[in-house]
Amino acid sequence: MDSQMVGDEEFLDLRGVMCPFNFVKVKLKLDDLDEGKILAVLLDAGPPALNVPKSVENEGHTILSQEAVDAFHLIRIKKEE
Repeated sequence: MDSQMVGDEEFLDLRGVMCPFNFVKVKLKLDDLDEGKILAVLLDAGPPALNVPKSVENEGHTILSQEAVDAFHLIRIKKEE
């Protein structure tokens, strides 16, 4: 797992991380961010790209975008209160 700042966004590379561990890692990272900050997450296609955004929205956060990048998906999440 690779976590870093890219511009004013946090970036989390979760390629190869299986469900539900990828969501757990996203949730923990969001817990560390201030409200309104953006977390960009790179996930494998398939179940991770389908399940993680749904779970994040169920936690009350906003999915700003989701796009395919090669065989992966880049998801941008805005942390809500």
